[in-house]
Parts: sequence; C-alpha cells; structure tokens
Amino acid sequence: MTEPYRLTASEAVALMKKGQLTVEDYAKSLLARVKDRDHVVKAWAYLDPEFVLAQARKLDQVAPEKRGPLHGIAIGVKDVILTKDMPTTHNSPIYKDEPAALVDAAPIITLRAAGALIFGKTTTTEFASTTLGGPSANPHDPSRTPGGSSSGSGAVVGDYQVPVALGTQTGGSTIRPGSFNGIYAFKPTWGAISREGLTQYSMTCDTLGLYARSAADLELLSSVFQLCDDEPVPSTPFPISGSKIAFLKTHVWPKAGPGLEKAWEKAKWLLEGKGASVEEIELPEEFKSISKWHGDVLAGEGRTSFLGNYLLAKDKMHPMLHGHVENHTKLTRKAQLEAYDGCARLRPVWDEIASKYDAVFTPSAVDEAPVGIENTGDASFCSMWTILQVPALNVPGFAGENGLPIGLTLVGPRYHDLHVLYTGKAIGEVFEKNGGFRSNLF
Repeated sequence: MTEPYRLTASEAVALMKKGQLTVEDYAKSLLARVKDRDHVVKAWAYLDPEFVLAQARKLDQVAPEKRGPLHGIAIGVKDVILTKDMPTTHNSPIYKDEPAALVDAAPIITLRAAGALIFGKTTTTEFASTTLGGPSANPHDPSRTPGGSSSGSGAVVGDYQVPVALGTQTGGSTIRPGSFNGIYAFKPTWGAISREGLTQYSMTCDTLGLYARSAADLELLSSVFQLCDDEPVPSTPFPISGSKIAFLKTHVWPKAGPGLEKAWEKAKWLLEGKGASVEEIELPEEFKSISKWHGDVLAGEGRTSFLGNYLLAKDKMHPMLHGHVENHTKLTRKAQLEAYDGCARLRPVWDEIASKYDAVFTPSAVDEAPVGIENTGDASFCSMWTILQVPALNVPGFAGENGLPIGLTLVGPRYHDLHVLYTGKAIGEVFEKNGGFRSNLF
C-alpha cells in the first residue's frame, strides 16, 4: 500500500471508511514525514506530536455511523486562525508566549464538526500582512521561498506533510504559494466561508484559502463548507472539447517572467489540442486602476486593523504596519472612497465578462519561486481578483526554467465557486499530466 502520508485526503477517507487505515496509523505516517523533512522545510509554527496522536486515538473511537466526511483528515492551520487547543501567535513577538485563545475560529469549528484532525499551526508572515519571509523554505528547492503570507500551509501540503491546509488571502497569499509549491490553491468568493476568528488586515479583501494536492479534495472541502452556486454543476466530468476558454494577461503582464510566458503558451496549446476554443481577451481600460485601488483599500483598512497592537506594542511590530497606522501614504478618505466605489462598479462588469466563458485563466505568479527565503515574492497578478471578491483556483502542472512549479489561476464570476472547481478539476488533469512539472521529492 502507498505510504499513508502520500495519500490525498479523498484517498485517506476512502481507506478509513473501509477499515483499512486507522487515524492513528495515518497520523504516525504524517508525523514521520514531518520528522524527516521539517529541518528542511521549517513550515510548522506549532506542532505537538503527542497531542496529535491523542486526538487521532479519540477519532478512532468514534462509531462508524457517527463519523464525519473529513474523519481523521489532518489539516494544517495558518497561524493567524484561532484554535482553542493550540496557540495563535500571528508570527508576532507580541503574541509569542501567549496561551491558546480557548475558542476556535469559525472554519475550525466546521472542520472539527466534520471529523477533521487539526494537526498543527503553520508559519505565516507577521499578521499575514508583510512580504518578509522565513524561516520556511520551498520543498522543491529549499534555497527558494514557498511564497506567503500563507508560507507554511503551502509548503506542508506541497511536501506531503499533510494533505490539506488553511491559508488566508488579502492580496495573493493563497494563490502564490499554490503556484510556488505545485499544488491546488483555492480562494473562494469573499464571504462564502466565515472568517470569524481570523486575524484581520482588510475587511474588504481577507478571505480564507484552501490548499490540497488534488481538485477532488477541494471539492470535498467545498461540500463541508457548504459552498453553493445558484446553478448546480453537472454530475459528469467537464467536457474540455467544445468548451470556450479565455486567457487574460491583465495589465500586470509586463512583469511576466520566461517561465510564466512558456506556461501560458503551453496551456493554450494543450487546451486547443483537447478541442477547446481558446481566446485571448482584454479587460476594459478602467480595470487598470484596480491595483492602485487595492493598495488604497489596504492602506485605509490597515489603519484601523493594526491600531490596537500599535498602541499596545509598536516597538514589536514591523515598520510597514507602523506606516498603515500612521498613514505614511497620506491616503485621503476621498481616495479611499474612490477605491471602494471603483471596485464595486467593476465587480458586476467582471461577472458579466466571465459568464461568457466556461473558464478564464490568468497568471498566478510572475514566475517560479524566486531565490531566497527573505521575501515571499510578488503578488501583483493576484490582488485584483482578491478585491473583485471572485473565486480563484491555482491549477498546477507547469515548470519554469529551473524545473520548479508554476500554476495558472482559473477565475470565475462571484459565487460560481463550484463551477470553478468543476472546470478546474478536468483541466487540471491535463495540465498535471502534460504541463511539464515533475516533482523531485520522491
């Protein structure tokens, strides 16, 4: 049998349902993988192996008829998401030695109710807000960043230490690590999953993110979180042949590196080879303002989000956060309102554009993960989709000039989350098989 740590969540669930795998044995396999690789990847902010095994044994005692859809599935949790039995430090010296909050964030409550094994807390940049990286490394090349701010969550799933992890996204903090680590990463429609109990940077942008190594696992999670489209997805696989697929470079394309350019052309070629009608499209001129608007919204909302900690312990905070509270950009309320109103105008415009196609692809990142762990990389390609509040799925499969992963993002209209996963699952099979990335982990 395949080593349990290499199973996807869906595969592990199936074996546990058949009685062919216990949660304790599954947890032991994952912990052995962590022990073997943690000195390289360094992606855990908190992990207590004995506590994990104790929880696993409790789950094994649950009667089969009372087991949830995620029974025994190990989940890594970004260390900005409250967990009642593990500390939450936000990668901040302010909270370094604080005890657990004694309350779970809303997504954790849902996952526990579904039978999940909350495995540990994964590394993050400070308050999920800066691009200052470390100590986590990219599992495919430890000299490079795993991305951020959900650094550890992307890395532990990419390195087979857990099958599923939670991140967050305010700019590109879920999608970019997905691309850099060669895994599926999903940012659902804003508000589709409760974010109560997650540290706040931007009320307008902050969204829970989901990581997995298969689209089927994301479909399983979408069911647990009860994501719902108005139109149900078909029960048969998405037919690529005859479908209409758009490719959208956006105004950020001048930043594209050679790996992205190659992946872009190969993706179009692969889909055309499968019988899809592929079209390059452009957005109306006003969409070029959205990057600035995103920055203005973060600057305005960051002033209030970080005020309390600033007053409590300014000397323990990154200078960028000082800048938000002190309004170093001199953002006016008029400009902040222009940003809010401009983005609000463009959301239904985007929904209408996207509804004309079965899928729309856009870049996930500038290129493969850059060298160095000091910086988590450029999120420029992601931020517009975050502030437009649309579902976005990193689909892996391609490789850069150094053989490292590159993904592309499938975006859809708001509250078409299940359709994005539905089309991404079929297209992902093509990209993973023929895109060119080959993992060197095994």
